[in-house]
Amino acid sequence: MSTSASPQQPSTAPALGVWLIGARGSVATTVVAGAAAVAAGLHPATGMVTETPPFVDCGLAPLGSLVFGGHDTASCPLPKRAEHLAAGGVLPHGLPVAVGAELAAADAEIRPGGPQPGDTRTDDELIDTFAADLTDFIRRRGVDRTVVVNVSSTEPLPGPDSTRLPVSSLYAAAALRAGCPYVNFTPSTGMHHPSLSRTAAESGLTWAGRDGKTGQTLLRSVLAPMFLQRALDVRAWSGANLLGGGDGAALADPAAAAAKNAGKERVLADVLGSAPQGEVHIDDVPALGDWKTAWDHIAFDGFLGSRMVLQTIWQGCDSALAAPLVLDLARLTARAAAAGLTGPRPELGFYFKDPDGGSSSLGEQFTELLSFADRLRTTR
Repeated sequence: MSTSASPQQPSTAPALGVWLIGARGSVATTVVAGAAAVAAGLHPATGMVTETPPFVDCGLAPLGSLVFGGHDTASCPLPKRAEHLAAGGVLPHGLPVAVGAELAAADAEIRPGGPQPGDTRTDDELIDTFAADLTDFIRRRGVDRTVVVNVSSTEPLPGPDSTRLPVSSLYAAAALRAGCPYVNFTPSTGMHHPSLSRTAAESGLTWAGRDGKTGQTLLRSVLAPMFLQRALDVRAWSGANLLGGGDGAALADPAAAAAKNAGKERVLADVLGSAPQGEVHIDDVPALGDWKTAWDHIAFDGFLGSRMVLQTIWQGCDSALAAPLVLDLARLTARAAAAGLTGPRPELGFYFKDPDGGSSSLGEQFTELLSFADRLRTTR
């Protein structure tokens, strides 16, 4: 399958709004810079599944039609953030200058997130503020539809006695209130909070999630079916993650790490039928910046009880792995909404550690995604 793409022509399609939660983070900055670079023909669409042949004529929004905005509590503007990423080797040298106008335009649409320390607003007041930001963006920019995508740092799992909504659920509720499709690319609670279930079900909106599958779990979703299909008994599966940047700092919190690891472990349990022994350990190594190393140690039995081991090492740039998936999901979710497909979309499980139903095997998920593309093509 070819992953190359021709430079896109200036789009005459209706604009698609992409509202990023965590809009000044590394992933969001790479999303904005990458969309501009591919649309201008400066770089190929490597990593974007929606730019491969099976998705031709599916009615997806051209990259040049995307209009970005979002919420964040950070103050570093996108052009400066892009310079930092280029200095760290995440973005190509010179790209922040080449797409500087697009970065500045997106940064001008970023609104203050929250709640900040000392914020006395109630959950409902915060949701109202976030929803008003969204509706104002939609009105001013004249976008045909806006998809809200959560790419913020992982939050801790909510405590059993918590009386407040998790921050991610505040943003999800705002998306519902503003009538926007929603994607949760993080392991945070988001739309899965019990207090949102009825509103979400009655909203007639489209949503997808959660926790983008970019590295270690992507590999697990390929390897676990192999062991199952070859009738090899997995005795233990242990792993370690070394990462820096904002994600590393956030996951230094054991509660946030637990939320992240739940998806990694669920893939193994779903595919193998039970969870093997072993855990995943996450270490914050600030010197690594946006780069991460993931190691897996798999102990399994072969014929006549022969004991064997498979070890894997995955080294990659989290932002560069995540950004093309975010662009895919924004376009696919918007197209599903336009086709009248409401509620959670299990067909997009290919992109998530904790999908809304369906198989956890990457091969089966990809087959389902291709069938989804065919369905979208016939509803144009």
